[in-house]
Amino acid sequence: MLHASFRLDPTFTIAPVSRRTFGSFVEHMGRCVYTGIYEPSHPTADEDGFRRDVLALTRELGVSVVRYPGGNFVSGYRWEDGIGPAADRPVRRELAWHSLETNEVGIDEFMRWAQKAGVEVMYAVNLGTRGVQEALDVHEYLNHPSGTRLSDLRRTHGSEKPYGIRMFCLGNELDGPWQLGHKTAIEYGRLAAETARALRAADPDVELVACGSSGSSMPTFAAWESQVLELAYDEVDYISAHAYYEPLDGDLASFLASAVDMDHFVESVVATADSVGARLKSRKKLTISFDEWNVWYLKRWEATRKTSEWAVAPRVIEDCYNVADAVVVGNLLISLLRHSDRVTAACQAQLVNVIAPIRSEPGGPAWRQTIFHPFALTSRLAKGDVLRVELRGPSYETARFGTVPSLDAVATHDPESGDVTVFVVNRSLSEPADLAVGVAAFGRRFRIAESWTLADDDLTAANTEDDPDRVTPKPNATAWVEEGELHASLPPVSWTAIRLTQV
Repeated sequence: MLHASFRLDPTFTIAPVSRRTFGSFVEHMGRCVYTGIYEPSHPTADEDGFRRDVLALTRELGVSVVRYPGGNFVSGYRWEDGIGPAADRPVRRELAWHSLETNEVGIDEFMRWAQKAGVEVMYAVNLGTRGVQEALDVHEYLNHPSGTRLSDLRRTHGSEKPYGIRMFCLGNELDGPWQLGHKTAIEYGRLAAETARALRAADPDVELVACGSSGSSMPTFAAWESQVLELAYDEVDYISAHAYYEPLDGDLASFLASAVDMDHFVESVVATADSVGARLKSRKKLTISFDEWNVWYLKRWEATRKTSEWAVAPRVIEDCYNVADAVVVGNLLISLLRHSDRVTAACQAQLVNVIAPIRSEPGGPAWRQTIFHPFALTSRLAKGDVLRVELRGPSYETARFGTVPSLDAVATHDPESGDVTVFVVNRSLSEPADLAVGVAAFGRRFRIAESWTLADDDLTAANTEDDPDRVTPKPNATAWVEEGELHASLPPVSWTAIRLTQV
C-alpha cells in the first residue's frame, strides 16, 4: 500500500476555476459533423437535422466552449461556402483530410447547434490560404448588428441578431509543415498582428488567440512563441498550445505520467511569453488557450493511414478509449486546473467520433467513451477557486520522464457553498494508495457528499456500441472524514473525485 498526503488551506489559492477550461472542439473532419452532431435522417434528429442524443450527451459532458470549424480544416476553408440555401452550396475538396466537404453545415447551422447545446463558440479564422480581409468579413457576418452588406446577409439567412462571438483564433498550427499556408514564425507573427489590429478596429472587445506551437516536440518550439510574440504580444490575449499523448512501445508507466509533460509544456510557454513581455516592458500577462489536447493513438494511425478517395465524412481516427486512457485524461484535467492562473481556456479534441469522448453510429446509437466520465465529473464538480496542493508521497521511474510522483492531485473550493473537491490519480501499475488530505484549515466539519473512482482490473476495457457502460465511475466507499482529515483508498491506475460538503 502506497501512502500520500497533502493539506488544503482556503487562503492558498491559484486562481478561480475558468469555465472555459472545459471546452471541446468540432472540426469538419471525419464524422465529427456529418453523422456526429448532424444527421437529418437519424431517428432522434430535430427540425434542424441535429442529433438529439448527441446534444444530450454534450450537455451531460459539461462542455462550456467549442472551437470551430478547425483544426487543419480551417486553413483551406472558405466560410462563404457554408451560408445561404443549402442546395446552392458548393462541394469542395478538403485537402487537410483528403475528403469532400458538402458545406451542408456552415456558420448559421453550427451557431444554431451551439445555442441548443448551451455552449460558447471559439471561432477560428483562415490565415493559411486567406488573411486579414477574410477575418474582417467573417467577423462582420457573425457580429455586426445590421446596416452592412454581410450583416444584412446574415439577417436574410435567419439570424437578425448578431451571434456575439468573443473569442477568435488567428489561424491554426501554422508552424506545422503539414498546414496549408505553413509560415515561418516571422511571417505568421506579422500576419497575426495585422489581423489582430484590424479585428480590434472593428471590435475592441474581441479576445484573440495567436498560434503557438502545435506540440512541444516541434523543432521550433519556444523559438516560435518567442518570435511570434515579439511581433504580436500587444495585439493578442492568448497564445495557443496543442498536445496529444499516447502509450509508446508498450510503455504504460510513462503514458500514465503524461501530465508531467503537459505541466512542462505550460510552464515553458509561460516562461517564454513572460520573457517577451519583459523585453517589451509590457505589464500585460498573456494566458494560454490549450485549445487542442487529448489522448490520440497517433503512431497507430500514421502506420495504417490510407488516403480516402474523396469521400464525404470518412471514418478518420475513431479511437476506442480504454481505462488507462481515461485515467490519463483525468490527470490532464488536473494539470489544466493546476495552471488556472495562466491556462484560462482549453478544448479537448474532438467532441464526437474523431478522437472523442462521444461516439455515434449512422442511424444508430450514441454512447459515452471511457474518457467522457472524468471530463464530465470534473466539469460538474470543479467550482470556485483552485487550491494549491503540495503532495507528499512515493515516486516511480519512467523511461520518458524520469522520476515522477505516483499520485497527482488538485483541489477546488467553492466559497459560496463551502464545498471542497479533490481530484486525484494513482499512476501506480500495481499498488493501491492510501490518501490523507488535511482540511482542518477550513474551520468546519465536513462529510462526504459524493465520491467517484474510475478503475478496472482490465486496463484495456472500453465502452462499445454493444456494451456502452462497460467502464463507468463507481462510488468510492472507502472515503471518510474524521477530525479534519479526509481519507480514501485509491486502486492502482485510477482517477478519483471526492466532494466534501459542510456538516
